[in-house]
Parts: sequence; C-alpha cells; structure tokens
Amino acid sequence: MNRGCHRGAWRIARRRALELGLGLALAPRLALAQTEAARERPKEGDLLVAVTAGSNPEPLKPDDVPLGDKQTFAWPMDPDTKTVRDGSRLNKVLLLRLDAESFAPETKDRAAEGVLAYSAICVHTGCDVTNWDPKRQLLECPCHYSTYDPKDGAKVVSGPAPRRLPALPLKLVDARLVVAKPFTGRAGFQQM
Repeated sequence: MNRGCHRGAWRIARRRALELGLGLALAPRLALAQTEAARERPKEGDLLVAVTAGSNPEPLKPDDVPLGDKQTFAWPMDPDTKTVRDGSRLNKVLLLRLDAESFAPETKDRAAEGVLAYSAICVHTGCDVTNWDPKRQLLECPCHYSTYDPKDGAKVVSGPAPRRLPALPLKLVDARLVVAKPFTGRAGFQQM
C-alpha cells in the first residue's frame, strides 16, 4: 500500500474526528445561545404574560389580576421578539391587585392601577412564594413561613427571610402591564 495514501486517509479521519469533537464541544454553547434571551432578567418595556399562557401568550392587563385575591404568576416577555423570559425561575413574578390607597408611598410609585409585582422567589431558601392570606393581605412562603407585606414593599413581617422580596416596578402602556424598571434587588436567595 502506498504510504502517502495511508497518510491521506489518516488525515481525513483525524480532521473528521476533530470536526465532530468541536461540534460536540460547541453544542451546549449553541443551545445556551438559543435560550439566552429567555434567561435574561426582566427589562424595561417587557410585557407580562401569565405563567399558564402556553404557546400564544397574551399580555396581561390590570383586570386580568383579580382585586384582593390570590396572586397571579407571570413571566416577562420581550415585546419585539415575543421571547418569554422563562429560561430561569428567577424571572418568575407574582402579581397582586389591591387597593392602592393602602400602599406605602414607595409601593404606590411602583404600582400600576393597584397591581404590584414582586419576585416570586423567597429570599430565604428560594422556594416559590405561593401562599396568600386574604384577611391580613400578606404573602407567605410555604417552606419556612417567611411572611411579606406587599402593601409596604414586600417587607418581611415574620419568619427567617433576611430581606424583602425584590419589587418589579410597573407602568401601563396601551392598557397592558409593562415593566417600568428592573427588579429593585437581587431575585432569589444568597447561600451563606
């Protein structure tokens, strides 16, 4: 067998192996690049859509959030690309609609027609804040019972949470709930 032919076949096999290896090495990065927009934190101008919206999400309006009732969970959505930012649970937002006259001044400035938005992730250990006490109008994390007052910037009323839930300031544009500014603090919890 011709030695030059053998080297040529070896080079082709080596090149194919390198191409395959490079492709496999880049695959996770390419996949991440495709979902990166979905992982970005809420941005000014993002719309809010219900977590249960499915494949054709409609932007939420104040009337879509029941007055004085349990929180509505939402994701931010880029209004231009229609990318729902559901690639990170830290983007999950809880919405409440309450009587704005009962809000602390700073809370009132962040609300849109009585609708408040906060991170849905407890700052204690990262559980979802799913409990709502309608009589006291307080949010509660079911894991360790940190309780937050949404009318006063989601300040901690009781429990082990080290800080308030980050607020997501809202505004109305064309009667739809829109992110006015990013979260007021870091969403999620910090490990010690």
